[in-house]
Amino acid sequence: MFRSPRSWSLRSRLIVIQVLLLAAACAGIAVATEFALQRFLMNQLDEQVVEAGRRSSVIFELGPPPPPGMRPPPMPPPGAMVAPPPPGQGHRIVIRDDQGPGPAFLNAPGQAIYTVGALVSAGQVEEAGVITADGSRAQVSATAAGQLAAVAVDERPHTVDLDGLGRYRVVAFPAHIPGQVVVAGLPTGDVDDTLFWVAVIFGAVGAVALVAAGTAGIVIVRRQLAPLARVSAAARQVADLELDRGEVNLPTPIVKVDPAAEHTEVGQLGTALNRMLDRIAGALSARHASETRVRQFVADASHELRTPLAAIRGYTELAQRKQAQLPEDVAHAMNRVESETERMTQLVEDMLLLARLDSGRPLDRETVDLTRLVVDAVSDAHVAGPDHAWELDLPDEPVTVQGDEARLHQVLANLLANARIHTPAGTVVTTSLGVGDGGSAVLTVLDDGPGIPDGLQPEVFERFARGDTSRSRRGDTSRSRGGGSTGLGLAIVAAVVRAHGGTIDVHSVPGRTEFVVTLPGDSQPGHSSGQSDA
Repeated sequence: MFRSPRSWSLRSRLIVIQVLLLAAACAGIAVATEFALQRFLMNQLDEQVVEAGRRSSVIFELGPPPPPGMRPPPMPPPGAMVAPPPPGQGHRIVIRDDQGPGPAFLNAPGQAIYTVGALVSAGQVEEAGVITADGSRAQVSATAAGQLAAVAVDERPHTVDLDGLGRYRVVAFPAHIPGQVVVAGLPTGDVDDTLFWVAVIFGAVGAVALVAAGTAGIVIVRRQLAPLARVSAAARQVADLELDRGEVNLPTPIVKVDPAAEHTEVGQLGTALNRMLDRIAGALSARHASETRVRQFVADASHELRTPLAAIRGYTELAQRKQAQLPEDVAHAMNRVESETERMTQLVEDMLLLARLDSGRPLDRETVDLTRLVVDAVSDAHVAGPDHAWELDLPDEPVTVQGDEARLHQVLANLLANARIHTPAGTVVTTSLGVGDGGSAVLTVLDDGPGIPDGLQPEVFERFARGDTSRSRRGDTSRSRGGGSTGLGLAIVAAVVRAHGGTIDVHSVPGRTEFVVTLPGDSQPGHSSGQSDA
């Protein structure tokens, strides 16, 4: 399929433009040469035609040949002055009139082969013929004779396409006898053949020149654009870096610029790219330092909050033991304090977990039976959300991976809690487990809820991202029982999966929301549950 030139690479466009310019130059030279050569050859031919016409006219005016048996006058001695004889009294040029049709002057000495001649009287052709290749004369067609009779009597060559003979340059001279015209002409075949073969030679030479220029252009353009290719490769290298998180080490300089070529376009581009990357590296370093301080603050604050939260929970539990002795409103208040303390404690624990994962703290590595983990997590979800329909789709053999069992359980529990909290009652939630390419484990949580808006899907795994605007959120009563969302559940899921070297993706449309977790490792049967409990 033809692609627009705008989509071609710069190298291709330069080579094509070079070849097209060379082709235009060759075509211009060929046309100019053909035109000049055609003018030169036609001028030569016209001179020959005019000469042949004058010669034919002079020969015709000498009169008819002498009668048979009459001896021509003797040749004068060298250097003698000889006056032309009167008409009818002798001829110094002997013309045989026994070699075919046409005017007798066609047999005169000096007439070239293929010369056409005609004697026109009062607009009618009396005689017309052509000299053949063997020197004899041949009759021309009546159409050709009429074409010769129609030539203007202006002693200038005219181009006529004679019937049966081809293209001719023809000239007409008036004879000494009023009303009679001598017409003579020569073919343009030699000129046409010469122009044709010159055009063929130009075409062949031009084709060879274009091929050579194209080949040389590819080599030259490739060498000249090599620095630009290095700049492009460096830009792609930077584009492949994960610049959105963590500490980024950009190579400096990313492009090596020859000091002697700094003033060139490519040198200026490389220098600008290096300066831009220096600025980006500084900005990324500042961002990373700021993120590190914020995460450290969150970790420290979360750690410090655990002590007062534990004290609050202790005092609320103590007060709950004497709930019967408390006024009703105070007892309700203490219940709310206890519930919110549990939620805040969970939030603090989640923030601490994310801080640990951000710091790169290694997770435990053991053989985890995902099949048993899925069954346990779905059972817990069924107890927590009895108004949802919970379904399982498990393989015949257990699926195992290497990882941290507690964290992987948290991944599945958070995904199920997300489906329970953000979908209405009666939603069907299906948890599937299977084996993907290379023995990877594929865990899928699918629900038929209202879905996630397209604008929210790219940031659904960000911290404190909430889907309240799209997926039906449970009421205050549910939140009071600990069913509310802190906005960290899916962020923890993504962080834990990433720490295990896996990936997580979400695909959501109204009526179908699917979270797909892929964990690396060998999926193999036969590992006992005791290993998972270790």
